[in-house]
Amino acid sequence: MQSINTRLKKIVGQITGIMKMIEGEQDCEKIIIQFQAVKAALNSAFSESLNLNLENCLQNNDSEKMKKILKLISQK
Repeated sequence: MQSINTRLKKIVGQITGIMKMIEGEQDCEKIIIQFQAVKAALNSAFSESLNLNLENCLQNNDSEKMKKILKLISQK
């Protein structure tokens, strides 16, 4: 989980950078590009977390936890 925490800290830094860009009224296109980068990084961190949790469920034969995770990710 340490690698996920590291990723999330980087994402926080990216978000802080976006806030500064907005405050500094920087070019809209550059801001949008940074938003897309944050979105991609967050999706990547989510995928890694999901994989680790599912692997843990499988290793521990925890079908109840697996069902809860699957229910959560299938919600819209």
